[in-house]
Amino acid sequence: MQSRPAGAGLALALLSAFTFATSGTFARSLIEAGWSAEAAVAARVGIAALVLAVPAALALRGRWSMLGRNLGVIGLFGLLAVGAAQACFFNALQYLPIGVALLLEYLGIVLVVGWMWAAHGQRPRRLTVAGSVTALLGLLLVLDPFGAGPVEPVGVLWGLGAGVGLAAYFVISARTDAGLPPVVLASGGMAVGAVGLLGLGALHALPLHATFGAVTFGGHRVSWMVPIAGLSLVAAVVSYVAGISAARILGARLSSFVGLTEVLFAVLIAWLVLGELPTGAQAVGGALIVAGVALVRLDELRAPEREPAPATPALVGD
Repeated sequence: MQSRPAGAGLALALLSAFTFATSGTFARSLIEAGWSAEAAVAARVGIAALVLAVPAALALRGRWSMLGRNLGVIGLFGLLAVGAAQACFFNALQYLPIGVALLLEYLGIVLVVGWMWAAHGQRPRRLTVAGSVTALLGLLLVLDPFGAGPVEPVGVLWGLGAGVGLAAYFVISARTDAGLPPVVLASGGMAVGAVGLLGLGALHALPLHATFGAVTFGGHRVSWMVPIAGLSLVAAVVSYVAGISAARILGARLSSFVGLTEVLFAVLIAWLVLGELPTGAQAVGGALIVAGVALVRLDELRAPEREPAPATPALVGD
């Protein structure tokens, strides 16, 4: 039996998806002002790691040995789910239209289903397969990638690398030590990811450059610190802690499918903030994504014994 209701897990997963979806709108203002994408990502996760350091220390008070036991997991999470996922995605954007890159990244949900089958013997049933196909078709319609430009093989490899990082995010979040607070995994993982990105920048493997003047955000001239604060506090602090907590409650498979709603939220935010109106095809795609998530959720309810319920996560105040 799950000690936290599935409804709470779904709410956290949707909160995580929504806050993750704000990152593109915040980042666009920085990139248009001269920031490299990698510099924006490094600032995002580095500042978020510092913000979460104090609550993470409070959550570990008296249990510091737990941090030592989980250093490997935290490092893997930071390298794969934070650093590699974002670095691969932004490298893919050098060769691919953004829609194609996002589609390849979100193929990570299929990798989650495959991993759960290969590593844990959880063979997907018909409803999960149907939900997978439905959600991916909806994602394709929402992104409308193939009308945007040619597909470069090198970009495809980078995009698939981002998909591996996304899959690692859901799998590691769901399978970490039950006593390790989500805020500790988020803070430590983002610290590792930031160090990795800065290290690659120091080696000139990634471009890191930034400007510190006013930027245009939502049609207004604001300080560069406004989108940085949004990227760090909303699109990193809230999104990662909520997402890790959701994955522990729902499991890797279901939380990864709920994460597809990030695409819907991203379209809505772009519409409200940037005036980019969704097309009819995107509306249909959104409905298909919701239907796919519902099918996977129904499969989970019909066969709860297939995936042992994740242990209750310890939150910041626990």
